[in-house]
Amino acid sequence: MTEATATESIDDEHRRIAGISSPDLLSEARRLDDADPLAHHLAAFADAPGVTAYLDGNSLGRPLRDLPEKVSAFIREDWGTRLIRSWDEQWMQLPMQLGDRIAEVALGAAAGQTVVADSTSVLLYKLMRAAVAGQPGRDEIVIEAGNFPTDRFIAAGVAQETGATLRWIEPDAVAGVAVADVAAVVSERTALVVLSHVDYRSGALADMPAITSVVHDAGALMLWDLCHSVGVVPMQLDAWGVDLAVGCTYKYLNGGPGSPAFAYLRTEHQGTLTQPIHGWWGAADIFAMGPEYAPVGGIRQLLSGTPPVMSMLAMQGMLDLIAAEGITAVRAKSVSLTDFAVRAYDELLAPLGVRLLSTRDAAHRGGHITIGHDSFQEVTKKLWGDGVIPDFRFPDGIRLGLSPLSTSHQETLRGIVAVRDALT
Repeated sequence: MTEATATESIDDEHRRIAGISSPDLLSEARRLDDADPLAHHLAAFADAPGVTAYLDGNSLGRPLRDLPEKVSAFIREDWGTRLIRSWDEQWMQLPMQLGDRIAEVALGAAAGQTVVADSTSVLLYKLMRAAVAGQPGRDEIVIEAGNFPTDRFIAAGVAQETGATLRWIEPDAVAGVAVADVAAVVSERTALVVLSHVDYRSGALADMPAITSVVHDAGALMLWDLCHSVGVVPMQLDAWGVDLAVGCTYKYLNGGPGSPAFAYLRTEHQGTLTQPIHGWWGAADIFAMGPEYAPVGGIRQLLSGTPPVMSMLAMQGMLDLIAAEGITAVRAKSVSLTDFAVRAYDELLAPLGVRLLSTRDAAHRGGHITIGHDSFQEVTKKLWGDGVIPDFRFPDGIRLGLSPLSTSHQETLRGIVAVRDALT
C-alpha cells in the first residue's frame, strides 16, 4: 500500500466515525506520525499486499525489505561458494556472537552470557532443569498460574522429573504479577521462580529488579521469560542481578517464523549450573569425539546440537535498526503507540461494550494492549478476511501488538476503526 492510498483509506474511515468519536483522532494520529523520529524506518519493512493494518508484531514481526537479497547472498556466497569452510570462517562462533549482539542491544548484559540456539521451549527446559538441580535441598518451583502454556508445561515436567512441587502465583489479571505476590509465596524451599517480564495476555510489565531482589532474598534463582519484552522494553539483566533468562527472536526482533531463541546465563552460574542435554556442541572440544561428555566452561555450554545458521539471518538487520536508534527511543515510540491505542479504544470501542484488559499506566505496560468482547473470536476472522491482522487470545481477547519500528499511529487507528466496524 502506498502512503497516498493509506491516507485515502484512513480518510474514508475518519468520515465513517462521525457521530461516534471525536474527529480529533485522525488529526492526532497524523500529528504523532509527523513528529515521530522513528517514522523513516517504516519504509524498511516489506509490504504485505491486501493488509491495511498489521497489529500482530508482538507475535510475528514483519520481514525487512532487504531480507530476500541477504538470504540470496548467503546461499550464493557463504553457503554456495565457501561451502563447509564457512563453519570455520564464521558459523562456529555465530551463536555466541549473535547472543552478545542481542545482549548489547536489548538486554543490558555484558558479552559472554547470551547464546542463540534451539527453541524457546528447549532453552526453558535446559535452564529450569539446570537451576533446580543446582539448588539441592530446595524443592519448589514458583510460577504464575496464567503464564504462557509452554512455561507452565515445562515447569510441571521439570517438577515431575525432580520431585519438586509447583507453587502457583495468581495475580490480578490486568495488573500482572506484583512484588507482593512473589514475596508471599517464596521461602527457604524455593529453588526457582519463573515469570514473564511482559504478560502475553494483558501486556502487564513486571518489576524485574524488585522481584529478582525478593527472590534472591529467599535464596532462590530467578528465570525471566523475555519473549514479549525483548526489543521493545529496556532492561538491565546484569545490573538487576538476573540469574537466567530466555527469549524468542521472531516477535520484536523480526527473526522470522521459528527463528531460534536465546538464553542468558549469568557468568557466576556458568560451570556451576549444568544443562541436561549433553550434545557435542556443548563439549569442551567439539571435534575430540571422546567417549564421555566434558562441558565447555563458557556460555557455549548451553548448546547441544548444530545451530540453525540460516534461521539466524533475519534478526540481524532488526538488531542493527534497534542499535541505531537505541532501545530507549524504541520504548518511547511503543508507549506513544499504546497510549494512542487506549485513547482510540475509549472513543471507538468502549461505547460498544468492549473491555480494556490492559493497564492504562504505560509504565506498567509492555508493547501491546488487549481488549475483550464476547464476539471477538468471530470478529477476528472477519478482520483477517478484510486485511486487518490482530490476534485472538482465548476466551475473548484481541491483542493489538504495535511493533514500534514498523507501525504508525495511523495504521493503529485503521485497525481499531476496523474492530469498531466489525462490531457494528
